[in-house]
Amino acid sequence: MAVETLSPDWEFDRVDDGSQKIHAEVQLKNYGKFLEEYTSQLRRIEDALDDSIGDVWDFNLDPIALKLLPYEQSSLLELIKTENKVLNKVITVYAALCCEIKKLKYELQIPAWWKVIVKFKWGDLFHSYRIAPKIIETTGVHFQTMYEHLGELLTVLLTLDEIIDNHITLKDHWTMYKRLLKSVHHNPSKFGIQEEKLKPFEKFLLKLEGQLLDGMIFQACIEQQFDSLNGGVSVSKNSTFAEEFAHSIRSIFANVEARLGEPSEIDQRDKYVGVCGLFVLHFQIFRTVDKKFYKSLLDICKKVPAITLTANIIWFPDNFLIQKIPAAAKLLDKKSLQAIKIHRDTFLQQKAQSLTKDVQSYYVFVSSWMMKMESILSKEQRMDKFAEDLTSRCNVFIQGFLYAYSISTIIKTTMNLYMSMQKPMTKTSVKALCRLVELLKAIEHMFYRRSMVVADSVSHITQHLQHQALNSISVAKKRVISDKKYSEQRLDVLSALVLAENTLNGPSTKQRRLIVSLALSVGTQMKTFKDEELFPLQVVMKKLDLISELRERVQTQCDCCFLYWHRAVFPIYLDDVYENAVDAARLHYMFSALRDCVPAMMHARHLESYEVLLDCYDKEIMEILNEHLLDKLCKEIEKDLRLSVHTHLKLDDRNPFKVGMKDLALFFSLNPIRFFNRFIDIRAYVTHYLDKTFYNLTTVALHDWATYSEMRNLATQRYGLVMTEAHLPSQTLEQGLDVLEIMRNIHIFVSRYLYNLNNQIFIERTSNNKHLNTINIRHIANSIRTHGTGIMNTTVNFTYQFLKKKFYIFSQFMYDEHIKSRLIKDIRFFREIKDQNDHKYPFERAEKFNRGIRKLGITPEGQSYLDQFRQLISQIGNAMGYVRMIRSGGLHCSSNAIRFVPDLEDIVNFEELVKEEGLAEETLKAARHLDSVLSDHTRNSAEGTEYFKMLVDVFAPEFRRPKNIHLRNFYIIVPPLTLNFVEHSISCKEKLNKKNKIGAAFTDDGFAMGVAYILKLLDQYQEFDSLHWFQSVREKYLKEMRAVAKQQNVQSTSQDEKLLQTMNLTQKRLDVYLQEFELLYFSLSSARIFFRADKTAAEENQEKKEKEEETKTSNGDLSDSTVSADPVVK
Repeated sequence: MAVETLSPDWEFDRVDDGSQKIHAEVQLKNYGKFLEEYTSQLRRIEDALDDSIGDVWDFNLDPIALKLLPYEQSSLLELIKTENKVLNKVITVYAALCCEIKKLKYELQIPAWWKVIVKFKWGDLFHSYRIAPKIIETTGVHFQTMYEHLGELLTVLLTLDEIIDNHITLKDHWTMYKRLLKSVHHNPSKFGIQEEKLKPFEKFLLKLEGQLLDGMIFQACIEQQFDSLNGGVSVSKNSTFAEEFAHSIRSIFANVEARLGEPSEIDQRDKYVGVCGLFVLHFQIFRTVDKKFYKSLLDICKKVPAITLTANIIWFPDNFLIQKIPAAAKLLDKKSLQAIKIHRDTFLQQKAQSLTKDVQSYYVFVSSWMMKMESILSKEQRMDKFAEDLTSRCNVFIQGFLYAYSISTIIKTTMNLYMSMQKPMTKTSVKALCRLVELLKAIEHMFYRRSMVVADSVSHITQHLQHQALNSISVAKKRVISDKKYSEQRLDVLSALVLAENTLNGPSTKQRRLIVSLALSVGTQMKTFKDEELFPLQVVMKKLDLISELRERVQTQCDCCFLYWHRAVFPIYLDDVYENAVDAARLHYMFSALRDCVPAMMHARHLESYEVLLDCYDKEIMEILNEHLLDKLCKEIEKDLRLSVHTHLKLDDRNPFKVGMKDLALFFSLNPIRFFNRFIDIRAYVTHYLDKTFYNLTTVALHDWATYSEMRNLATQRYGLVMTEAHLPSQTLEQGLDVLEIMRNIHIFVSRYLYNLNNQIFIERTSNNKHLNTINIRHIANSIRTHGTGIMNTTVNFTYQFLKKKFYIFSQFMYDEHIKSRLIKDIRFFREIKDQNDHKYPFERAEKFNRGIRKLGITPEGQSYLDQFRQLISQIGNAMGYVRMIRSGGLHCSSNAIRFVPDLEDIVNFEELVKEEGLAEETLKAARHLDSVLSDHTRNSAEGTEYFKMLVDVFAPEFRRPKNIHLRNFYIIVPPLTLNFVEHSISCKEKLNKKNKIGAAFTDDGFAMGVAYILKLLDQYQEFDSLHWFQSVREKYLKEMRAVAKQQNVQSTSQDEKLLQTMNLTQKRLDVYLQEFELLYFSLSSARIFFRADKTAAEENQEKKEKEEETKTSNGDLSDSTVSADPVVK
């Protein structure tokens, strides 16, 4: 029977077989193993990152963070336990209401909810005053804490009103939305909305506008009906409550007024806002105004003209009090009200002037405080002086918080006042405020950096403070117990002290501290504490409040999210950092402050995703950073390196005593700056910029690599920048100018490049750089490999089009009356004297022709018509040289491609092999393709196309037609042309040794190619050879040289040095001319080989006919043999 009554749980665990213990041990082992692995993993991460990766760390990235707020699960009912049931109830009600207010303040719920909750709360509060005399003696009892909490709630409503009032965009969009609703009303079907649903929706919108968007949340809240209409509580006529309300407001204000604007100020500004709210509420309920107190409230505006409620929302107490209590405002004279507004302007001016001094003083204060923090937290605690040590630590922590509060107040008030009053800030003010922001973040990071020691100290300090408070309370308790007079009031006091004692014996949570505060409100009456005892107790309780919430309070005061609305100061700040590079490390603090804007932005709801807003913010900050710091730094470093390397040029005065000097190297000793999901490494950024610049400029001018290498070494030596070697190979690169580019611009190419027949290369005529580009067969082969062999035929077609245009100009020149008449005269002259002159064209005749042409006119550049004609022929020759190079490049490309085939005479047929093996259709296709590629390459590498023959065949018939008889005179103009060419060539070669190398050249075989080609087209090789021109030239120069030599022999006896020098120079000049003519002769002879100069047109035609006949004969023999073989086969 007993077994049946046991619970199911007990039934399961009744027999202990030891299995649970084994299971627990296994789990414990696994957990221990996991912790070990995790610890080693964290250590590896720490080693890899190094704890100095950034001077300022992002708190949000902490893998493990310490939360110092004490926490317990005990409820208010469990904490408030005394023998005095009535006191328990009273304290519980007030504590619950205060906790509820704190929760509401934290959550910032919808105002409509607040109205309901607040009405309930105040109903309870006012109700308690009605019944208080019957339950508990309240003489001398003032629950000031309750009113302070009430003031906090009113501050929240007030803040909401101010936010909506300042939000112009929200108002504009709301107006637009209402207009949209009107258009929906006219045509609901278009928007897919039922008409009967529109009216309720419009009512809802009006309700929402009235409750929320009209900025009347606070007003609506205080204008509620607090008196019960059914004969219950009459709040407005409760004189006891009115007196208590007024007394509490005055008490709070007295505490606030004493410390407002003082260095020891903690939260007095927030309480002052609450006092103003409570004063307006008091007026709204009781309709009485204490004029003196009202004036006192307004007088605070002289000390504190504006208060920042949150972020960029600034609140003016005078405007609020005048607007909410106009009746009281009328009682004051207008001058005093006007004086408050004037004082606001003077306050701002004074603040702007004193900012620099404030910064200097706070700089010293904060620096000394940080040193104290380091020294106190670094030394070991001595057990004999443990209490003293804790007290000093407590004072240092509180001092740090006070500095943070003061600095934060100065920054927010000044910045927001400037913004609200729309007044411009001076650069000095901006710099000073940014310095204060840095100090603020320095305080926060000091607490954070030493958070392990701070966390350890805070728990000891709270216990020490609780111990001090308990001692004070126990003394008062003994005093109450020793007095034997009994009364209910004395019993309440004793119960309250016992409650305070019990509550202090535990963790210093918000709830416990609230209960202690409420309990002491009852426990301090009847002079239980002497005056000298009460004040220290209040100080201890205030310290306990601060130390218990130290981390949260410091974080709140050091939060710089307001900078989002003051981003305009960032460029000025960066300019200042750049100018004063000594303090470069402060950048970390500013970026830490800018990061504070991110958590608030993550609550954005006006975009599809808050990521969009974050990206915009990130982009904006990075653009400003690049423009105002990084890019300027890059350019300055580059400029410094350039000027240092080029000091020999004496570009400008770089004397540091005259022009000043900035040590920019300090920027490169900075650790990377953390911002969003990136580290901004200034050293890496500048290094990359210099690497990129040096490399790009080296590619443009390869010869400058040495200069950039020197600059690179200087950057390493001066700034510690480790850079990449920027040296590039200075020889010809394989690719060169592309065939397609040349083909499209062949008219430019032939005029800008000079041809060398023997080496088969093109050399650039002139260049702005210190080197000349060249094009050879390898470049062409690489281009053909890139574009395919099809490009070759296209190139020849382009060349053909180009030659057509040039030959038209050529024909015009030859047809010109001046030229034609002279040429005909020269032909007639040669025919007449050739027998007497040994069939040699006279040199003097060619010279005479040259002089005659020069008389016809000269271009502005000093060129005669014959010079231009020579250039035309050189361009035609260059085009032919390019065609030759294309053919050679094609052969080169084909031979490179075919070089992997073992035997060109015996190439395997892959298609047949695949068929024999019976492989798949795809393989057969691939084999067929391979065979065709191999046959193409074999054919191309074996012969190549005779492009010269094609270009001769296409133009020759036209040149030899009777209508172009004027072209037949060409051969007779060649001697003057060669003379012109030689003079030009010698002049170009002489310029090579001069400083000014414009027009210098050492080769121009395009002329020889052009002459050879045109002679072939006109079939005039024999006519030209009949002139024996080069023999005539050789004889002429040899004759002159012999004459000079003879004269030298004669003069050597007379020993006239000047005359001998002249003769030596003449001898040298004649040598040069003869050598140049010889070179031209060799070039022309080489060029003629390409066009088969050994045969005339008639001989070539005869040979062609013979070949055709042979082909026909061989075909005929082949057909006969086939016919005779047929019967045999059958």
